[in-house]
Amino acid sequence: MAAISLQNIVKRYGHGPKANPVLHGISAEIADGEFIVIVGPSGCGKSTLLRMVAGLEEISEGEICIAGRVVNDVEPADRDIAMVFQNYALYPHMSVFDNMAYGLKIAKVPKAEIAQRVNKAAGILELAPFLQRTPRQLSGGQRQRVAMGRAIVRQPKAFLFDEPLSNLDAKLRAQTRLEIQKLHRELGVTSLFVTHDQVEAMTLAQRMIVMNAGRVEQMGTPEQVYGKPASSFVASFIGSPPMNLLTGQADGARFRLGNAVLALPTAAPRDGPLVLGLRPEHVEIAPDGRWPMRVETVEMLGAERLVHGRVAGSQAGMLFTVRIDATLAPPAVGQTVGLNAAPTRLHWFDAESGLRVGL
Repeated sequence: MAAISLQNIVKRYGHGPKANPVLHGISAEIADGEFIVIVGPSGCGKSTLLRMVAGLEEISEGEICIAGRVVNDVEPADRDIAMVFQNYALYPHMSVFDNMAYGLKIAKVPKAEIAQRVNKAAGILELAPFLQRTPRQLSGGQRQRVAMGRAIVRQPKAFLFDEPLSNLDAKLRAQTRLEIQKLHRELGVTSLFVTHDQVEAMTLAQRMIVMNAGRVEQMGTPEQVYGKPASSFVASFIGSPPMNLLTGQADGARFRLGNAVLALPTAAPRDGPLVLGLRPEHVEIAPDGRWPMRVETVEMLGAERLVHGRVAGSQAGMLFTVRIDATLAPPAVGQTVGLNAAPTRLHWFDAESGLRVGL
């Protein structure tokens, strides 16, 4: 196992004044045995960062250390890491056993040790009954487990996962997430996991790195990122459904949205242009609600419903969502209901920079 240190990592494609920067000084410290999820929208640079740790992309500036060793100029095969890709990259003509053992055979590991490692990994991943099958005889989830098994048998210092669940259907993704959690508990190997799926990030991460446009927006535990987002981007990206964000003018305990004024349960941290954020579960529909909302749609999601509408005075596109228990009678589409916001659950962001304002 090994700690991973990223110090001011910069990546540019091209040279000179026409160089295209894609990563802008990424720094992070990953502890030995920690499971870190790098999450962000497509094109934010998360996979590029992972490939730089793996040695598959050159570093323009900065320093990457694995187990205390600077690996900027170390070949991928010599970094003692194992990578699991989005596509399984299995040899179709080989059995599951041979796919998992292939890297060890190339490394000239003794046959007895190869068998011991493969059988142990197969037991962890519940692949023992399938060792003599070929990949085409397996389901998508089983193929992904073979790819993970191939990484496990190498006994690396770190695992790197590049969106390994994106080719699976929803049910298999949920099952494989549980298997990855179990795997990490058993092996305790330092892991970096890249995904664009914030549900995967929230359920898998011990800590998560939220990236946007080649920069780190926030790094922290899922509870910290969800409960106290560092920016309006994080607030809108993490959470399903995302946090409600209303842009307006704060004046003490009043918040102006267009021509309407909302009475706040607690005063804003400062006056002037701000973005007010509220999670859908931190708002309730009540007869004495102080914020009027005209209901536009109601979604049934099993144990809960999502009520979508527009708060009075909000501009086009500034929709508002309230999460309610499915046992409650939903409001009718077109009805105007009253909302009350939890006083301790208001989030404030600077209207220009998007950074969090106040505690």
